[in-house]
Amino acid sequence: MTDTVGASTAVLAAKPDTKPARPHFSSGPCAKPPGWTPQALSTESMGRSHRSKIGKARLQYCIDLMRELLKLPDTHRIGIVPGSDTGAYEMAMWTMLGARPVTAMAWESFGEGWVTDAVKQLKLDPTILRADYGHVPDLNAVDWSNDVLFTWNGTTSGARVPNGDWIAEDREGLSFADATSAVFAYDLPWDKIDVATFSWQKVLGGEGAHGVLILGPRAVERLETYTPEWPLPKVFRLVSKGKLAEGVFKGETINTPSMLAVEDAIFALEWGKSIGGAEGMIARSDANAAALDAIVQARPWLGHLAPDPATRSTTSVCLTVEGADEAFIKAFAGLLEKEGAAFDIAGYRDAPPGLRIWCGATVDTADIEALGPWLDWAYAELTA
Repeated sequence: MTDTVGASTAVLAAKPDTKPARPHFSSGPCAKPPGWTPQALSTESMGRSHRSKIGKARLQYCIDLMRELLKLPDTHRIGIVPGSDTGAYEMAMWTMLGARPVTAMAWESFGEGWVTDAVKQLKLDPTILRADYGHVPDLNAVDWSNDVLFTWNGTTSGARVPNGDWIAEDREGLSFADATSAVFAYDLPWDKIDVATFSWQKVLGGEGAHGVLILGPRAVERLETYTPEWPLPKVFRLVSKGKLAEGVFKGETINTPSMLAVEDAIFALEWGKSIGGAEGMIARSDANAAALDAIVQARPWLGHLAPDPATRSTTSVCLTVEGADEAFIKAFAGLLEKEGAAFDIAGYRDAPPGLRIWCGATVDTADIEALGPWLDWAYAELTA
């Protein structure tokens, strides 16, 4: 293992005296918001039916907070659905695809998952645009007469689309954005997004299991005018008697939600509101990413997997380590976890060997800054 990283590049580094106060750098589930404790969660809805007055009120309040913080236009519906971001995105694919040709874009593992669904499960014969980890495909090559599947922010590759300018205003197809690690971290152009999905467990630092499905008016029109050829399981059904099941977007979930997870999301949303809403959360993510970039720039053995700053994630930042293989990264991350200095920073299993450090809004910039000396220490330990 040590042969893959030259000992001559090692830098002597003493074990740092100061650790990150909250060493939670996982890219999902992510760090809890500052000040979070289990005791801080409201428990009035615990043990109550999600269809009770209090249950429906809390679900609706959660939806209302998401709309407020995202400044989502009234034209867009927000629904809480099962299966995390994966469930939400597959729900959109299975209910709306097949009406038009499809373009599927993949530059990381989750995008590849949507390609697999489109090709092997729905058998749609899509046009596929791919790029290597750390890069995005040629966005100008997209044919907007097609429905287009893409990942806004590649959680496993650290690469993202730069903005929404490449999405045609006069598009004939629908834009399907897997935005799970992008919502609350970027200023998203909702007029360009027909379908968006995300999970509370990313930028909000909430719990997993539940997904959020956001539908624009063109997506609603598709649902009400098109019936796919394949059968739909109950948890995917968004239409009743030819009309959108509006209750799903008013807190009447398709299946039983965890009210504890809902209360946890409400805590995170109220925290986000207290720091200035989406703008405040975006500013924190940007500051964290800038602090991590300063660490990278100061170390010749560290680099960004996504080389272009315009398409580099500011949430799930993926780093390269000079000469490192999978075993080296496993040992590197293990050392820091054992010391309580950083948890869960090894890169995604399908990505090139490297580090992945979450810089979303719930992380404190001081903890990113405190991480730098610990990276030096772990590198020196393994290359000495």
